[in-house]
Amino acid sequence: MPSPDDPAEALAAVVALRRYADALERKAVGAALKQGWSWSDIAQALGVSKQAAHKRLSGSVTDQDS
Repeated sequence: MPSPDDPAEALAAVVALRRYADALERKAVGAALKQGWSWSDIAQALGVSKQAAHKRLSGSVTDQDS
């Protein structure tokens, strides 16, 4: 874990972690949809509303992602 005392290193790590988390989320949502999960199920697992999950993720989930 980078030290927060080195802002350049710490912020670069934050960017990398966000990109990784976003990619993991897209893949997990794609897999969930393939397994028959509803957007309500996915939203509940993510702790957001169904509308928020669908709006944020439906366009980014493709067969390639799952």
